[in-house]
Amino acid sequence: MIRPAKKEDIPRILELLIQVDMVHHRGRPDIFKGPATKYNQEQLEEIIQKEDTPVFVYVEDKEPDVGKVLGHAFCMHKQILGDSVLTDIKTLYVDDICVDEACRGMGVGRALYDYVLDYAKRQGFYNLTLNVWSCNPDAMKFYEAMGLKPQKVGMETLL
Repeated sequence: MIRPAKKEDIPRILELLIQVDMVHHRGRPDIFKGPATKYNQEQLEEIIQKEDTPVFVYVEDKEPDVGKVLGHAFCMHKQILGDSVLTDIKTLYVDDICVDEACRGMGVGRALYDYVLDYAKRQGFYNLTLNVWSCNPDAMKFYEAMGLKPQKVGMETLL
């Protein structure tokens, strides 16, 4: 079952955010501290209450874990108006999708992505975008399997 996140989901969302951070920490310990979360309890309370930052959770509906959050999707409504170069399209930016490590490969990620995609279509967004770190090849493969294509590429050189 997928639904909007509630305040009671926050402790579990924080656990999942640590899993996300640790994937990135293992891939780029020079950038990601690990173990950490990018949001704290208070920030999450604010995020899940705002209409333009919907958070959706996949919740287990089978015993013995009924109600347990197995994954989440953080989204942000984005639109740049009146720019001299960019058009005024509405974009749904997916800030984060995470599936509990113990549940990967069980369809949770696909269900979350499909739900978010359907939400974006229903809300009249032009496109759905996200960023994925190149140190996370499993996520890159997942998003490619979902039909996403590169929009832009960030590059770096270490000094």
